[in-house]
Amino acid sequence: MAKIIVSKKKKVLRNLGPRRIYMDYGAATPVDGRVAKKIAAVLPEIFANSMSFHSFGRQAREVLEQSRAEIASVINAKPEEIIFTGSATESNNLAIKGVMFANRQKGKHLIISPIEHACVMESAAWLERQGFEVTRLEVDKYGLVNPGDVAAAIRSDTVLVSVMHANNEIGTIEPIEEIGKICRQRGVWFHTDAAQSFGKIPIDVVAMNVDLLTASSQKIYGPKGAACLYVRQGVKIEPILHGGGQESGMRSSTVNVPAIYGFAQAGLIAKKEMAKEAARQTKMRDKLIAQILGTIPHSYLNGHPQKRLPNNANVRFDFVEGESMIVQLDVNGIAASTGSACSSAKLTASHVLTAIGMAPQEAHGSLRLTIGRGTKESDINYVLKILPGIIQRLRELSPFKIN
Repeated sequence: MAKIIVSKKKKVLRNLGPRRIYMDYGAATPVDGRVAKKIAAVLPEIFANSMSFHSFGRQAREVLEQSRAEIASVINAKPEEIIFTGSATESNNLAIKGVMFANRQKGKHLIISPIEHACVMESAAWLERQGFEVTRLEVDKYGLVNPGDVAAAIRSDTVLVSVMHANNEIGTIEPIEEIGKICRQRGVWFHTDAAQSFGKIPIDVVAMNVDLLTASSQKIYGPKGAACLYVRQGVKIEPILHGGGQESGMRSSTVNVPAIYGFAQAGLIAKKEMAKEAARQTKMRDKLIAQILGTIPHSYLNGHPQKRLPNNANVRFDFVEGESMIVQLDVNGIAASTGSACSSAKLTASHVLTAIGMAPQEAHGSLRLTIGRGTKESDINYVLKILPGIIQRLRELSPFKIN
C-alpha cells in the first residue's frame, strides 16, 4: 500500500507508493487549488468576529455577506435566504427539527424517503421519540420516489416533506420539481438535501418549488466546515443552536468566515464550469459502467441508468463482499467506497440498497466509484484494467460459487 509521509525539509506530503487514484469524490473532494489560494490570501486579514462593530469586524462581515450573495446566485435564491452552517448534517438537522418544532400548532407529521442520508433518517427517528409521526415512502428499483405517493401520504397534519435531490450512494436524481409542486399546492413545507447535487447539476429553488435546501462546501472542492441551508422567506423554523444570534438568529456560533468565503468561491467556480464538467464526467462515468457490466459477469448497475449524477457509478457484483473489494482496490492504489462514507464503517447492509429491493447479501457486494475534476481518462482505464482481476480473485475465495 502506498505510504504518505511528511517531508521534514519541505513540510509537504510526498507519495512514496505506486499509482494512486481517487475515486471517492462522493465522500469528499479536495480543495480546488484556485479556492485554496483565495482562502490563503484572506486568512491573515479576515480573522475578526463578524458580529463586532469595529473595522475588523465590518471587514469580516462584508466578506460574509458577499459570500452569502454568491452562494444564493448559484441556486436563484435571495441572499437573506441563505443560512450558513458547519456541515450538511447540521443543515439537515436544522431543516427537519427546526421546521417540525416551529410548526407544532399545525401538526406533527413528517414525510421522508427511505433512502435519505443517515442524518435525515436519524433526525426523523429522534423526532418520533419526541412524539412526532413519520411516514417513510417507498421507492422503485432505481431509487425513485413516485410523486403520487407523496401526494397520497400528505395528511391534514403534515408539516414537512423531505426528499433528497440526488442519492449519495446510487446517484439517482429525484423528481424534485414535481414533488415540490405537490407540496406547494397542499400547503406543506418541502426540504431537499442537495449536498450531492449542488454544484454538479443545475438547481433553481424557485422553479423547483423548494422551501428549504441543504448544500455543502466539501462536496464542491471547497473547505470542510462550511455548508448552508436555504430557507425560503416565510418558512417558520426554530433554531437548534442558541447563543449570540448569528445568522439571523438561526445558527448561533462564531461564523467561520474564511471557510464560508472558500465555499462561495467554490460555488462560483462550480456554477461557471458545471455544464462542461458534467459532460466530461458523464462520458467517463458511462464508459466505466458499460465496460464493467460488459466485461465482468454477474455485475449489475445500482440506481437509474439515465437519471443519475454525472459522477456516480454504483455497481453490484454477485459472490463478492464489498469491504474486500475496497481493500484490494486500495492495495492497487484506487480509493473507492461501498456507499456513504458517513456510515461506511457499519457492517449492516446499506439502507439505500435494501430500500430498492436488494437482499442484504446482494447489498454487501456493491461498489461505489465516484469521479471528479481530477479524474482523467487514464484513471478510468486503470480501474477497468485492475477491477476484473480483483473480482475474479475474490470470487475464487468466496464460499459462494458461480453456476
